[in-house]
Amino acid sequence: MWNVLYIDLSRRDFWVEDRGDLFDRWLGGIGVAIQLFKEEVKPDADPLGPDNVIVFAIGPLTCLYPMASKTVAVFKSPLTGNLGESHAGGRSAVAIRMAGYGAIVVKGASDIPVYLTIGDGTVRFRDASVLWGVRSTITVGRILREREGKRGLRTIMRIGRAGENLVRYACVITETYRHFGRLGLGAVFGSKKLKAIVVYGRESIPVKNPVFYRRVYDDIYDLAVKSELMKKYHDIGTSMNVNMLNTIKGLPTMNLRSSYFDKAEFISGEYLAETRLGRRIACSHCPIACIHLAALREPYKGEPYFYKTTYVSYDYEPIYALGSMLGISDTDGLLRLLDTVEIYGLDAMSTGVVLAWATEAYEKGLVTIKDTLIELRWGYVEGYLQAIRYIVDQVNQFYRDLSLGVDHASRIYGGVDYALAFGGNEMPGYSTGYGAYLTYLTGGRHSHLDSAGYSLDEKLLGKQYPPPEQLIDMLLAEETWRQILSSLVICFFARGIYTVDKVIEALKALGVDYSRESLTDLGFDIYKEKYRVKMGLGFDLDSLRIPRRIFETESCSRMLDESYINAALEYFKAKIRGMLS
Repeated sequence: MWNVLYIDLSRRDFWVEDRGDLFDRWLGGIGVAIQLFKEEVKPDADPLGPDNVIVFAIGPLTCLYPMASKTVAVFKSPLTGNLGESHAGGRSAVAIRMAGYGAIVVKGASDIPVYLTIGDGTVRFRDASVLWGVRSTITVGRILREREGKRGLRTIMRIGRAGENLVRYACVITETYRHFGRLGLGAVFGSKKLKAIVVYGRESIPVKNPVFYRRVYDDIYDLAVKSELMKKYHDIGTSMNVNMLNTIKGLPTMNLRSSYFDKAEFISGEYLAETRLGRRIACSHCPIACIHLAALREPYKGEPYFYKTTYVSYDYEPIYALGSMLGISDTDGLLRLLDTVEIYGLDAMSTGVVLAWATEAYEKGLVTIKDTLIELRWGYVEGYLQAIRYIVDQVNQFYRDLSLGVDHASRIYGGVDYALAFGGNEMPGYSTGYGAYLTYLTGGRHSHLDSAGYSLDEKLLGKQYPPPEQLIDMLLAEETWRQILSSLVICFFARGIYTVDKVIEALKALGVDYSRESLTDLGFDIYKEKYRVKMGLGFDLDSLRIPRRIFETESCSRMLDESYINAALEYFKAKIRGMLS
């Protein structure tokens, strides 16, 4: 897997280099991707210009162990202007390795819409003009499946109209129900006139110690399917968090005016499983099947006995963003919103947070019906469906501003105090306390749940928090280890299975030797490299904006003290500057 495939869209050229130097030093995944990104991107590169690159990277466990099925994508984010890192499941990682590569670097930009077909040792540049502008990403996927074949062997990564129109939080959809969701990779595709990438392959992978490998594999597999560690993800999935977080008053509701939603039951994982669950599917080489699909049944107009059934993927954070955050309790209405962002290729979290801010700004008179073109009010599904279409089409200046993210829009229209962005990216779905918000502020991605602060908050329910310095050290320790998981590349849901000792065993069976100390040191080095890149791209710790709203709303029945967060941030800044000096 030391082969790196380089693709230049401007010159319609490709070549392969043996980069064993990087994989030997940085393991794979995010460790290697950061180095490849550093080699290619200048600090002043326009995120939507040809000088930006897209790096896809997989890890040494890909294809060989269960749940090592993620692909890391690294790019300069058009949403934040800084480092973009997004992870996706599906079949992408397995397809890339079976095609014979450990990483793919896409640079330049095409002058016409294209899609790439990668396999059989070559890259084909296909004209995608007929696909450009197609309304639904699902339709695009169907066309490419029929055109390219290779069923069961390939991945299809594509963008929708949101990416084509450079919405800064457009995503890339893999297969049908997985995504490179956060930080705007879809807009980078769109800026390069890159509609899709199809990858396939049939490579085989030798194992150095087959007997030992089989034992380690069986241990991991048994932990996944015979213990309780992964059962909850199969049964209900992450949507179980709706009721759990609502119970402890940690569910962001109506633009975080509250952390409790009195109608959460109707958008909960339990309710969806009982009333709408149609099927479960899994990422490639994963026995869990945590992807839950709801069956949305809608009648045809004027035909009382005819129905259209659509399968809609749901997870906790899309439910939070397009459900409680917008005051939506209509189950089918929520599913329609989820399906709409899928069709257009939008990140669900950013879309929901942007619309929540817009609703409050409309209520408070910062924007009017001349801006919004439609009434925005909590729980109004039809209004939000239309607003999503307006964001994608950017029908006026207001929606063009919304397409640039909530941080940008609030600086123009006001309402900065309740514009819920951290490091320039819209917030995830946990209002649980200091740990969660410090994760959003300090995480290397500013993207999701980098250091799992929400988990620390839940463990500290009803208890006194440690000093801010100790909490930061705990968050840093968790995120350092996650750099290893992101280099392997392991699904974070399986982090309870892939402990330090189990990772060492899994690598040893492949002829790669690490000690606990060397693995921990590598995670720390990758984390430092990530922050070094961020700083080089202009990230400024002193410019972090903390939305005032988090101090106005209870998180798990406690009000947050601004001085605690400020003290934690000052300690974090000193730590980072010390690490990089």
